[in-house]
Amino acid sequence: MEERVQKILSQWGIASRRQAEKMILSGRVKLNGIVVSPGQKADLTRDTLEVDGESILTGDRPENIYLLLNKPVGVVSTCSDPFNRTTVLDLLPEDLATGKGIHPVGRLDAESTGALLLTNDGQLTVNLTHPRYHIDKIYQVWIKGRPSNQIIEQWRKGVVILERKTLPAGVKIIRKKKYRTLLEIVLREGRNRQIRRVAEHFGFEVISLHRTAIGPVKLLSSRPDLNVSSGKYRFLTQKEIAKLKSKFK
Repeated sequence: MEERVQKILSQWGIASRRQAEKMILSGRVKLNGIVVSPGQKADLTRDTLEVDGESILTGDRPENIYLLLNKPVGVVSTCSDPFNRTTVLDLLPEDLATGKGIHPVGRLDAESTGALLLTNDGQLTVNLTHPRYHIDKIYQVWIKGRPSNQIIEQWRKGVVILERKTLPAGVKIIRKKKYRTLLEIVLREGRNRQIRRVAEHFGFEVISLHRTAIGPVKLLSSRPDLNVSSGKYRFLTQKEIAKLKSKFK
């Protein structure tokens, strides 16, 4: 079956899709001896695909891997960083971080913490990050100040950020202290820095932002062996993988 070359490179663990696109643009990838063009498709059952002169074989495709990482503050949600900051792949053992095409699904800001999925399943990555699919993501957010019930209700209904209204969100107050408030926020979209931008819209500064769950996948579980502490990771269970994939059937 024909598939886009960047998808093949991702699924075979050679590069993330974004990295694969850069490799294609730099002329490092050839299909049947000819430099690949962006968007070109290939079928490895009949075509010869090469990266830097080395052929990619059908049998070389790595097994799909699904991980849940508890990202610490200061770590960037990328596979590499031009400023030599610690990336999420740096938190994995070398045998997982290299040669298998593992990459983060979406992102968390460097100053944010919590649940982040990592995988080499390119199709799942596309599904989880596609705007038409809405998978709940749960956050615990400390903000400076004490928002009124009216502001909380406006936040739930959605506000206009960068000329586009946010989708309705789940927002509830978990705890109030003298100068700060803990909110639980459930988002069904993944716009850049959305929670921080909405908080700023209402005049509140985010003190800390921690993602606790992505759909059925949670950092804390009734099973202690599935709990993930900061900077650590675990493999997703077959049940979790099935639940994630069932949302896109």
